[in-house]
Amino acid sequence: MSADFVAFGDGRFLLAGRETKCSVGRSGVVAAEEKREGDGYSPAGTWPMRRVFYRPDRLEAPKTLLPLVALTPEDGWCDAPEDPLYNRWVKLPYAASHENLWLEDHVYDVIVELGYNDDPPVPPLGSAIFLHLARPDWGPTAGCVAVTLEDMLEILRLSARGSEIEIRL
Repeated sequence: MSADFVAFGDGRFLLAGRETKCSVGRSGVVAAEEKREGDGYSPAGTWPMRRVFYRPDRLEAPKTLLPLVALTPEDGWCDAPEDPLYNRWVKLPYAASHENLWLEDHVYDVIVELGYNDDPPVPPLGSAIFLHLARPDWGPTAGCVAVTLEDMLEILRLSARGSEIEIRL
């Protein structure tokens, strides 16, 4: 079975039979077994699309068959390998190291949680691997895949439970 969407390390993204653009990790793409927390690599492999988080103050709920979660300023994601909630959605304030999902910029206005290192999470193989929105300058991510809002909304519209994204070297 092939993935529904494919992100390439060179910045190409296959979406519904057409090629568009994406950003990947600042260090590039690496084999998943070599991925480590904080290394800046996007993990190669095929990852299920778990849930969609979105900023309800900035856009309407995206049209998708994936589970939807409206973000709040108290939403975070644990990135502390030693913590029992490593690579899990957490409520802030949270004592261990974490990412805030409610950002001033727009990159996390829509986030798709990818099923990388989550069943179960294995420290320190990496956390918070998402599909999210690209920066205006197409700058690299910390290990995620980033696309435009227009492409994100199309991806979500075409997605259903069981949809996957492949990240290729």
